[in-house]
Amino acid sequence: MSTFKNLEEAVKYFEGDKYAMLSGMKLEELSDDHAVSSVLLTEDHKNANGGIMGGAIFTLADLSFAALANNIHKPTVAQNVSINYLAAPKGKKLTAEAKIIRNGRTTCVLQINVKDDLGTDVALFTGTGYKL
Repeated sequence: MSTFKNLEEAVKYFEGDKYAMLSGMKLEELSDDHAVSSVLLTEDHKNANGGIMGGAIFTLADLSFAALANNIHKPTVAQNVSINYLAAPKGKKLTAEAKIIRNGRTTCVLQINVKDDLGTDVALFTGTGYKL
């Protein structure tokens, strides 16, 4: 059973994630078993070398992780996360889709795939959430 009644309620809740919101990230989909967030890439997301900053990619994946984890059980906090950067994004938009790998009594494990709008696999994020 979902914590949030609908997507609008979840979007309102995650307006409290100020860093993600100020970075242009949006929660687009949320269900019992998946979450999708996205960001349109701008100059503000670039690093000193002109590529997209790893922190921007991480933050997007973390938003999808937080949305799904807290839809499973609220509050849930990150206990452990890891990210593998697979390729530099070439497109103009990133999308992060979270899915449940394991949903236990006190923890959950989620996998988040980050892609650009050209279909490039950009990052693979795995997170363990601790249910408070």
